[in-house]
Amino acid sequence: MKYRNYGETGRISALGFGCMRLPEFEQNGTWHIDEEKAIPMLRRAAELGINYFDTGYFYCHHNSEAAVGRALGPIRDQVLISTKCPMGDDFAKIGDLRGWLERSLEQLDTGYVDYYHFWGINKQTFDEKIVKLDLLKEVRRLKDEGLIRHVSFSFHGDPGDIQYIVDRAEIMETMLVQYNLLDRSNEEMIAYAAGKGLGVAAMGPVGGGRLSAPTELYSRMTGKASMPTYELALKYVLGNPNISCALSGMQNEEMLLKNIAIADEEIALSAEEWQQIGDSLERLRRFSDLYCTGCAYCQPCPAGIDIPKLFSAYTYHNVYELHNHAKEIFKKYLEKSATAADCADCGFCERKCPQKLEVRKEMQRVEAVLGKL
Repeated sequence: MKYRNYGETGRISALGFGCMRLPEFEQNGTWHIDEEKAIPMLRRAAELGINYFDTGYFYCHHNSEAAVGRALGPIRDQVLISTKCPMGDDFAKIGDLRGWLERSLEQLDTGYVDYYHFWGINKQTFDEKIVKLDLLKEVRRLKDEGLIRHVSFSFHGDPGDIQYIVDRAEIMETMLVQYNLLDRSNEEMIAYAAGKGLGVAAMGPVGGGRLSAPTELYSRMTGKASMPTYELALKYVLGNPNISCALSGMQNEEMLLKNIAIADEEIALSAEEWQQIGDSLERLRRFSDLYCTGCAYCQPCPAGIDIPKLFSAYTYHNVYELHNHAKEIFKKYLEKSATAADCADCGFCERKCPQKLEVRKEMQRVEAVLGKL
């Protein structure tokens, strides 16, 4: 296993174990972790060099932390455990930070957590919860007490919010953010955070499993012999010099061993290959017959049509050859959005589109194509 600097907090395995998808089973209406599978797998991961395990209070029907604690308790001093403080509607007062932390420590059966995240924040959450309730001062107090080793945040929001948060919260030492071949929207801000000294872990390196399907994507981009898309996806994330760790949710030992083999390579991708793949992805998008950047300038559609989601599904199908994933996105689009049949023909979308797409015409065409998947 290769190790990288995690900002200024120490060394971290290039592959981290995301504990949101541990094997589970349902019994009499209650969900349980299948510990006969999960505990040996977590310990095997540690034996093979993974030292970073990421969990959360709500993961696996509230059972992930306890399973992680039982698995790693005997080797607690050899591993790094990360968990999170929910920042949603349940969080209303400053004391909630200590309360959530103490719940997690009890579940994990440990006296401290190595990395404690403000969970899934954005600019609004930062301003209305963290700043308004003076939580940065409170989290420093918890750190001084030894209950937290390092302060972190996980992020879901507009990429520009990352700079806003990093510049205003010097106590933040690491960041967990979505990043993969299909979603590079945070790439610039990953570099910014790393430049400010933060360690950066990437969640969803294989697109939540979307990139596990075999395609000819690598050969199409580079002209070289084909590589499994799953392998390419993980190598691409690890090839970014600003990423400390690729966090993967592994459900069985086969997946674990496959990921470790990729992460164990001396060089995932050369700097030249990494840049070439990024450039090629952009060219693939540009040369597709529908180049929608996902800017969402066409939103909100007066008729309620989620145009970016529809066109995104088409890109997955037409550019990346991820047909099943495109089908699932289109299904959800049909369930939750108005469709081309509801278009009021107002032309708002086309006036706003920077790419000058014939949006109204393309919506009908794309729906027809996706409807045949």
